[in-house]
Amino acid sequence: MGNTSSTAKAMSEKQTSVQYSSIIRSATFQELLRRKKAFIVPYSIFFFLFYFTLPIMTSYFQVLNKPAFGAITWAWVFAFCQFIMTWGLCIIYSRKSRQFDELVEKIKQETGGKSA
Repeated sequence: MGNTSSTAKAMSEKQTSVQYSSIIRSATFQELLRRKKAFIVPYSIFFFLFYFTLPIMTSYFQVLNKPAFGAITWAWVFAFCQFIMTWGLCIIYSRKSRQFDELVEKIKQETGGKSA
């Protein structure tokens, strides 16, 4: 009886790996990867550049140490803008992820996967 159980498990694993292979080769999955990469790479580059500009500018340059509003320097304004930028990117990604989710559902329908 133990042999039948292990055989069924092995066949199930083989079917799963075949299904994953067909999903990876599908045009819809390739479109999903292309769209995600086209979105994530530029936004990540922007985020890291914006994020690391503050410590670099405050460490090596004096431009952000000048007063912006009374005793508040441009470094504080820039730091506050980083919070706004982070929330903004989160909102943008949340909206864009709906399109990614639609592609995932389409892939599930094409391959006979379970829908959420």
